[in-house]
Amino acid sequence: MKLAVLLGDGMADEPLESLGGRTPLEAAATPNMDLIASRGICGLARTVPPGMNPGSDTANLSVFGYDPKIYYTGRAPLEALNMGIEMGPDDVAFRCNVVTITDGIMSDFSGGHIDSEYAKVVIEELAAASTLKDIEFYPGVSYRHIVIWRNFPYSDITEATPPHDITDRDIAPHLPAGEGADVLKKIMTLSQEVISSSPKIKAAASDRKGNPTSVWLWGGGTKPKAETLKERFGISGYTISAVDLIHGIGRAAGLEPLHVEGATGYIDTNYSGKAEALCRALESADYVYLHVESPDESGHEGNLDHKLQSIEDFDRLVVGPVWKYLQRFDDFALLVMPDHPTPIAIKTHSDSPVPFALFRSGGFSSFETGKVSAYSEKEAEQSALFIEEAHRLIELMINGTL
Repeated sequence: MKLAVLLGDGMADEPLESLGGRTPLEAAATPNMDLIASRGICGLARTVPPGMNPGSDTANLSVFGYDPKIYYTGRAPLEALNMGIEMGPDDVAFRCNVVTITDGIMSDFSGGHIDSEYAKVVIEELAAASTLKDIEFYPGVSYRHIVIWRNFPYSDITEATPPHDITDRDIAPHLPAGEGADVLKKIMTLSQEVISSSPKIKAAASDRKGNPTSVWLWGGGTKPKAETLKERFGISGYTISAVDLIHGIGRAAGLEPLHVEGATGYIDTNYSGKAEALCRALESADYVYLHVESPDESGHEGNLDHKLQSIEDFDRLVVGPVWKYLQRFDDFALLVMPDHPTPIAIKTHSDSPVPFALFRSGGFSSFETGKVSAYSEKEAEQSALFIEEAHRLIELMINGTL
């Protein structure tokens, strides 16, 4: 059986007056997702358990088939896993965003979608300037990096607000808090001094994209442990994404990352290249999890035009070609969904249930197909199909029942 998950990060939203009371999913042209929803099953699924933070980490864990209440240990260690960073049992990983802070306001959580090479210089210069014991810096992709605190000396992991949750807001109430917060704030203060004074950073800025002023530490956690999908369901395969988080969850699940040239995590990402990589992978693999970040980034920016475009590009350049490719197999399942909503109005994630569309060539023993005519939040709600624990969707894909 061939299994494919197409994840449009943050696609779900709320009705907008500017769209005549429709959501971006309702307003966008999505003929391929509409087809899958109408020929398979469409409903709502809760990807974020009650009381948990609606992050891409918890939500994607659910879609991968892992209950976040059991398996979630923090966002940063999942990314560190994909970056090949070794972590001991007493080590804590923190996500390190390169950001732009203007007069105490988080004006850009991505440092102007900073170029990876430019950001690497920032992280390397920060590491060279730091004299803090047991603190290590690891450059990643664009604005996303990792700090490891070896032999973390406290029982509770330092808390901090994700920077994309405070766009255009005062940072003061959201700075790191709790045990170890003083060290994280020292790193952030040091980064401001280094970025403003380093000749190497100034040279990198001359011909690279980005406008960083600081780093922001958040998402701390310890090394995750999980049974692989091979151990649980006998399946193996790949992840396709521009972000380390997805590949990190995939590695924990026993999947291998596929890297696609031109995959940026933004609206200019290589959609077609991702779809082509999935099709090649399924020639030999059982399962591929393809993730597109751009709708989420557009939601965080509050950019409705970009969100509409990213949804339509996802449908046309990813969903359509993958759906067509899968027709050559007698036995397959295709799941299309977001991980969480990223509403334009609030520029951050919400924990509302999300619409999913699932087609299975062998049909379903417990659910009626063809109950909706299109893919959207409203259609999914009206179908009356609700999956309380989204981590069980993988069982539904494989078995056709729960």
